[in-house]
Amino acid sequence: MLLLHLMFFLCPEKIRAIYVDHQLQSVSAEWGTFVQQQCQQLNIPCTIQPVHVANGNLESQARQSRYQAYLRHLQPNEILVLAHHQQDQAETLMLRLLSGAGIDGLAAMKAIDIRQDLTIWRPLLDISREQICQWAADLKIQNIEDPTNQDTHYDRAWARQVLWPVLSHRYPKMQSALARTSELMQDAQNILQEVLEQDLKLCGNAEILDLSSFSSLSKARQRQLLSVWMKGEGQYRPSLDMVERVQAEVIGAKPDAQAALHWSGYYYVRYQQQLHRLKAEVYLVDQQSTVAEQQIILQNKDQVHLPSGQFRIQRAEIGLSPTLLGQPLYLRQRKGGEKIHLYGRVGHWPLKKAIQEAQIFPWTRHTIQILSTDNVMLGVFTPKGFWLAQSAYCEAGGWLPISVSSTLEFNDEH
Repeated sequence: MLLLHLMFFLCPEKIRAIYVDHQLQSVSAEWGTFVQQQCQQLNIPCTIQPVHVANGNLESQARQSRYQAYLRHLQPNEILVLAHHQQDQAETLMLRLLSGAGIDGLAAMKAIDIRQDLTIWRPLLDISREQICQWAADLKIQNIEDPTNQDTHYDRAWARQVLWPVLSHRYPKMQSALARTSELMQDAQNILQEVLEQDLKLCGNAEILDLSSFSSLSKARQRQLLSVWMKGEGQYRPSLDMVERVQAEVIGAKPDAQAALHWSGYYYVRYQQQLHRLKAEVYLVDQQSTVAEQQIILQNKDQVHLPSGQFRIQRAEIGLSPTLLGQPLYLRQRKGGEKIHLYGRVGHWPLKKAIQEAQIFPWTRHTIQILSTDNVMLGVFTPKGFWLAQSAYCEAGGWLPISVSSTLEFNDEH
């Protein structure tokens, strides 16, 4: 309530309020009415947003529901202003320390927190709760005390009511010391972020890590890079145990092992000297599924959408005979044991060997299709383009399917 009045004095006609009703207490709707009445007196627009709090850790789920409500109402040019104060900061650091958090957790809350989807400003973060209460009393600002602040069933209330008095009695300057520690951790976090960005640039991108470059890093940098890489765009990093499992069970597995580990909707898979981060739906697609042979008719300049990618039919110096355009051709998946005589190469090769030599990822091989006519192999559609097969239908001034986009999203040279 103090923050509401301060923002009114600082930015009149530029603010609005959101009251999030978690519906966890019978009087929560009355609190919303109180907030709305206070806003009306100050001529501040007010939105009351009821939310549903999912089962699980109540404090965590309530926080998640609250932020989802904020995101629902925030405009692109708006900043979310919150009233966290110095004791909130110290409690946050203390609770995260007890949960075994690393630098990111101990950095706690930032005064200005620029995230991917919103920006948060906490102007009271350096001010003590006692100062806020005195300030509010001097300005005769009404407020409501949430009774759950006294319920030691909740971790934060327990820390505030039980642990805090004991520690502050022994360490009178504990609150400011913990707040200062969070500032130092934020500096360490920024330095670590700079190092991680350099390491990621050296080792790969958001989807792939080159294990040769990765192995050149110290063990500590490997662990930190792997942790932030697995986090991706998510809110939380994996546990240290999960990071170590990826290192031991996937990166450290035997070269011929089909090593993969699942965490938070992604599979971590090693192929050759690379570690891949794959969405579960990509990795778990049924690679053994078979699709019946299908007929296809191609015309010059056609755009063809296939499981392996998008292809455009265009003229080529050496390609398939123009007589095949407009005629029924056939597409089928590999059955195993096929051989291909690649145009420009000597002799027939097992198709499986050609696929392995091209280093087509195992989890995309189900997209490969053979193009044929009258039981003659014309070529193969793959995530790395169309492979022309040597046949009586190859001739100068023919046509070829040219890859426009791939399931692998490879660069043009592929």
